[in-house]
Formats: sequence, structure tokens, C-alpha cells
Amino acid sequence: MGWLLAAAVALTLLAGWCASAEAALARISRAGAKELGRGVGEGSTPLQVVLAEVPRYLSVLLLVRIAAELSATVLVVAVLLHWVGHGWRAFVVTAAVMTVVIYVAAGVVPRSLGQRSAVRVATVAASVLAPLMRLLGPLPRLLLSPGSAAGRGGPPGSEEDLRGLVDLLEQRQVIQPDERAMIHSVFELGDTIVREVMVPRTDMVFVERSKTLRQALSLALRSGFSRIPVVGENEDDIVGISYLKDIVTRSYEHREGESVEKVDSIMRPATFVPESKPIDALLREMQARQIHLAIVIDEYGGTAGLVTIEDILEEIVGEIADEYDKEQPPVEWLGEGRARVTARLPVEELAELFGVRIEAEDVETVGGLLAQRLGRVPIAGSVATVAGLRLTAESLAGRRNRIGTVTVERAASAGRGRDGDGRGGDGGGGDGAASNGRGGSGRTGNGPPGTALDSAG
Repeated sequence: MGWLLAAAVALTLLAGWCASAEAALARISRAGAKELGRGVGEGSTPLQVVLAEVPRYLSVLLLVRIAAELSATVLVVAVLLHWVGHGWRAFVVTAAVMTVVIYVAAGVVPRSLGQRSAVRVATVAASVLAPLMRLLGPLPRLLLSPGSAAGRGGPPGSEEDLRGLVDLLEQRQVIQPDERAMIHSVFELGDTIVREVMVPRTDMVFVERSKTLRQALSLALRSGFSRIPVVGENEDDIVGISYLKDIVTRSYEHREGESVEKVDSIMRPATFVPESKPIDALLREMQARQIHLAIVIDEYGGTAGLVTIEDILEEIVGEIADEYDKEQPPVEWLGEGRARVTARLPVEELAELFGVRIEAEDVETVGGLLAQRLGRVPIAGSVATVAGLRLTAESLAGRRNRIGTVTVERAASAGRGRDGDGRGGDGGGGDGAASNGRGGSGRTGNGPPGTALDSAG
């Protein structure tokens, strides 16, 4: 009976080899074989032949693997019937043992090996399968006929093949890891919806349609955005998009109307998209319509946020920074009791720096603390007082022009002459407009009812 067990072991190993070869061939593609042909010499020629018709060779591997597993199971049954006698125990033991053995020796382990060493395993498999296919003649085509009759004759898993090729090329250092990540991001565009990449409503800046061109220009300059949604009755009533270029052009050509002409006279129509729309379809639509910004609406028709082409491109290439982005130290002391901190500095660290106790709920950073006290996302020049500390939004950072740094000083040492620069307090009307040198333009009421908007800068 020993030779039967040895044969069962050999058949199990053969099944494992077939599983490893299947995994390796599925991981690389025909294009990958061409790339290998330039680097591994003559050994790659059989691999190119195999990968030219992968389904045929996979069907043979599948047939051999199933035959080997079943044959090994039958041999083990025969051995156990001889050892323990006829009865149900032999069949139960065989089922339990062979399930574990086939799962490990012909399943998990060889497939993992085939995926890790796809090139080597596939090359060895190709050298064996190429002559075997010539011996089998028309049998491989007959094996594919049931699948073709059922309508599954097309090349399956094309996207998975391309992903495997990309991973292979990275392993061979043909492409860089960041290039691989970028290509994989392209595949994932279709699985990403607008809601996942949009700028939320709470981070948008709005301008009322009743505001003048001077007020709209002031808001655009202070917020740093070149495209701002125009609202009617409320934030859910977006009637158009104001462009900084249009405002500047109109103001230059008709200087006398800058203080009286309303922003709705130069606004452009807004484009609305549902938040469940895939971003790859949205990108094609925005390219076709030559627009850079769209308003995102929720299932109830309200404003959920906005999305730009840059938001979609960032899903592929990563965060897009501009020439104004500079690395800032977390804390920069400007004098005794006065410091410049990043907006992302934790509130706890700010409290430790100035030796105060700050009670803040639902916020973790200095930028979030300032926005909470203002009742809106701050823009440059916004001021609030927290726990005896005067926080002043100082600069914009990033393509979305969010607050990058905040100047912090003790309220007692802050000059009274700064009180008119837009102290927002707990939702006050001013937001820094008085410092723009335009008198009363853009003062109370011109601050954004929402918050920071994405723009093209």
C-alpha cells in the first residue's frame, strides 16, 4: 500500500504545480511576455507562445489539476479501506484529510507562490505546456467549447490582467512605484463617486446675487478663489457661478458701474451633478462641456458641495500643490507672547504653548477651533478670541485656499487698533474686509454664509 500513498502524494504535488502555474499565467499577460522577451533571452519564447492563447493552456491545467486531485483522493480511499476495513470511517477520514491536504498543498500555498514568483513559475510552466499542447492536439479546443457555447468565450478579467502587468513591470523596475499607483488609480475612477471627492458644502464660499461687483471682487481677493457660486434666497438656491476674470474685465471696462452693478449681471450658468455620479463619467462630461466646476446636489435637491476637475485629477496624481505652497514650521515665535502656528496644530499643543486651558468640543486643530468660534470657515484676516488668545487667520495654503497659518497672541497684548479688521467672534458679520482698502465694500454681510470653495486659483 505504500506505493499507493506515494502516488497520491505525487498527484497532490502535481495538482499544486498546476494551481501555481494557473496563478502565474493569470498574473502576467501577453504584453508582459513581450517585455520579458527583451530581458530573459530564449527562455521567454515558450512563454510568449503560451500567453498568446492563455485560455487554452489554462483549460489544460484545470483538467490536469482536477484529475490529479480526484485520483489522489481515490488512492487514499483505497489505502484506508485496506487498513481500516470496509465501512463509512474510511470515507469520512479520506474526506477530512484530503480536504485539508488539497486546500494547503494544491490551493493556498502554490497559488501564493505563483503570484509572488509569476515570471519564474510561468516560464517553467510554459516550457512544459508548449510541447504538451502539441501532443494533445485538438483536445484543448474541445475543452473550451462548453464555455464558448455558454457565452463565456471572451477574454475574462482584462482589467485584472492589466493590473497584473502593471505589478509585473514594477517588480522588474520598468516603472516606478508612484507610476504604478497612478495607473491603479485610473482603474479605480469608475468605482469612485462624486461624493467621495467633492468639496463639502461647509467648505464653500458663496456670494449673494445682490452684491455689487466691488463686493464680489473683494470677496474673491480675500478668499483666493477665482470661481464662486452665486446664491439667491439661501445656499440651496445656487443661481450661477461668478468668475474673477469676468468681474475684473467688467470692472475695468465700466469703472463707474463697479459700485452699483450686481454680480448676477456677469455670472455664468451653474452645472449641477448628483453626488452619486461616477467621477470618470463626470470627467468626460466636464471635458466635453469645457467646464471646470460643477455644483453637487444631494438626493433632496439641496447643495451638497462642489467638485472641480482638479479634485478628480487628484484622485489619479495625488494632491496638487501650487507655487504658493511652502512648508511651514508647526510653531514660529514672532515675539514674546506672539506666535505663528499652522492651522493643523492640535488644540492641546496650543494650550500648552501659552499655558491656558482651552475648552473645545468636536474640534482638534487650531483651524477648526477658529472656524468653530467664527461659525464659518475663516478666510485671511478673520479673527476670534478663545481663552484669552487672539487668533488671526493669516494666510491661505493649498489649491483649495484653506487657512494655512494662524497668528496667536494674548488678547491683552493685542492692540486696540486691530478691532476693526474683521473680528468674527461667534458669527459676527465682518470677516477682514476692512483691511482691503476699499472703505465699506464687502463689509458686514459679504462674508461667506458657507465656507471655503475649491477653485482654479
